[in-house]
Amino acid sequence: MKALKYSDICLVPNYSEVYSRADCDASINLFGKKFLLPIIPANMKSVIDMHTCEWMSSHGFFYIMHRFDRDLAEDVANAQDWDNISFSVGIKSTDKMAIQKISKRAHRVDYLTIDIAHGYSSRMKSMIKWIKKYLPDAKIIAGNVATPDAVRQLSNWGADIVKVGIGQGSPCTTKDKTGFTMPMFTCVKKCSQVFSNYIDSVPIIADGGIRCNGDIAKALVAGATMVMAGSLFAACTDSPASVISINGLKHKAYFGSASIENKGHNNNVEGKLNQIPNNGMTYGEKLNEITQDLQSSISYAGGKILSCLNPKEVQYQKV
Repeated sequence: MKALKYSDICLVPNYSEVYSRADCDASINLFGKKFLLPIIPANMKSVIDMHTCEWMSSHGFFYIMHRFDRDLAEDVANAQDWDNISFSVGIKSTDKMAIQKISKRAHRVDYLTIDIAHGYSSRMKSMIKWIKKYLPDAKIIAGNVATPDAVRQLSNWGADIVKVGIGQGSPCTTKDKTGFTMPMFTCVKKCSQVFSNYIDSVPIIADGGIRCNGDIAKALVAGATMVMAGSLFAACTDSPASVISINGLKHKAYFGSASIENKGHNNNVEGKLNQIPNNGMTYGEKLNEITQDLQSSISYAGGKILSCLNPKEVQYQKV
C-alpha cells in the first residue's frame, strides 16, 4: 500500500449545524492548559527566536524555542515570568550540564523538547532518564521518530509527547541523502494508532510536510494532537529569517537544522537553504489566518470544536 503525503489526500465534508464558522473553537487543551491553536512554529533558527517565544507565550499560543547557539540555562532563567516555558535541548554532555544547572537553580520548565534527528536511539533513552531525574515536573517532548514502535518505546522511556516526522520538511534533504523517510499523512496515521485504544494516549506532534493551512487539518485527521510548521512562519515579515531580495521581491532565507547555514560547517549535512517568498504577514496575522481556516475546517468536519478533526469522524479520499 502506498504511503501518503498530505497532498495525496482530501478530506470529505460532513453535515454541519454550525451557524457561523466564527463560532467554532480551534483551541486545544494540553495537560490541563489551554492553547488557542494546535499549531507550533518549528523549533528552528530561521523560524523562531526568544522575542517571538515570549510574544506567543503571552498571547496564548504554544511554542518551542530552538536549541542552536543558545545557553539553555540562561534562556530558562530569562523566561521565569512567562506564562508558558518551553525549550529545546540536545543530548550532549553540555546539554546535561545545563539541565543540572536549571535544577540547581530550581527554575521552572513546563515543556522540554529533546530535539534530535533520529529519536529512536539509546542516547534519547538516556536523555529522557536524565531529565526525569533533574526536572521531574517538566513535560518531555521527544523526537523525531517515524514508526509506531518508536512511539511506543519513547513513551515507555518516559516521554510525555512524541514528535514524529523524518525527512519531510521542505529544507530537509534526509530522504535524498540517506533514503530514510516516511510520507507524513501515513506516518502520523500509523504513529497515532499506537495508543488509539487507550484513554490516556500519548499526544503526537506532526512535524514536517505542511505546505498550506489545510495540511494542518489533514494532520489532525491523521491523528496528530498538534502540528509543527516551518515555512508558514519563516515566511512572515517578523520571523528571524533573513530577508533576501530576488528580482526586486522580498524573500526569506529558510534553512534546515542540519544545513550548512545552521551547522556552520559541511559535515553530515542533511538540510538546505530555501528562498521562500515573504508572505506579507506578521506572526500574529498568520496565526489569525490559521485560526479562521481551522474554524472553517471544523465546520466542514461537522463539529464545533477542534476535536472533531479526528480519524473516526472525518473520512478522506486519495487524489
